[in-house]
Amino acid sequence: MPTVRTASGDVAAFELIEPADARIPFVFCSPHSGRDYPLDLIAATRLNSDTIRRSEDLFVDSLFDFVSGLGAPLLAARFPRAYLDVNREPYELDPAMFSDTLPDFANAGSIRVAGGLGTIPRIVAENEEIYRAPLALDEALRRIETVYKPFHRALEEALERTRDRFGMAILIDCHSMPSSVRALPGGRRPDMVVGDRFGTSAAGRLVTIATSRLAGLGYDVARNKPYAGGFITERYGRPPVGFHAIQIEINRGLYADERAYRPHEGFAVLKDRLGAFVAGFAADVEAEYLRPAAAAAE
Repeated sequence: MPTVRTASGDVAAFELIEPADARIPFVFCSPHSGRDYPLDLIAATRLNSDTIRRSEDLFVDSLFDFVSGLGAPLLAARFPRAYLDVNREPYELDPAMFSDTLPDFANAGSIRVAGGLGTIPRIVAENEEIYRAPLALDEALRRIETVYKPFHRALEEALERTRDRFGMAILIDCHSMPSSVRALPGGRRPDMVVGDRFGTSAAGRLVTIATSRLAGLGYDVARNKPYAGGFITERYGRPPVGFHAIQIEINRGLYADERAYRPHEGFAVLKDRLGAFVAGFAADVEAEYLRPAAAAAE
């Protein structure tokens, strides 16, 4: 397990919380909720300790930490998104950020790099520049080799184990969005957005079940707009071979004081409803996918 050095000492860069017994064909991932800030990032940033947190998916790992009790693993980053974004290609790098020339294999022209949100982000939310000076390229490559790649190996292996056991694996990539998320037509700001890369990363029926279950709990749910899913959803969603990936974005206003970086009274309510969502979704998958497959094999 890779580690990062923080003010509290060396901590695991991420954690994979495994169930005692895998009972449902799901894997949950929280790639942006890390809040253990490495000392080398603190030394290099121009931001104060509050401002640098603006890219966190606040407490999303805690919202979903119940899933191991239902029989599914949770992979959660402990390093912050401002340090390294694993929801990007491995080498989406901005040449303006580094004191060295980028290697030929770097993707310097992606729209995410142009927006300052590459694998090594240039900004946090609200366009605040993270670094006071250019970084050495070796530092970026070190983060990618020692943290990014192990994180993705852990995710891929968890998905493969799940598919081997159940014949399918459903990745739920868990995120949060600011309550000021840009409005949809008509001024609508949804409570949640379910993304499937516009129908490519998961079977349509699974996405319909997920959306219906969340809406049935009283939430305003949009599909693919304004968030259709990032690199993780795109990379691991391969429905023809049994891997399905769905991204869920949750409006932070439902459960947290965004400026004070703390949960509010809605946190417990939301977590309880997410538990009902996962249990209901799993029951639907059992009824529609796993039981028919088991019967056909007999």
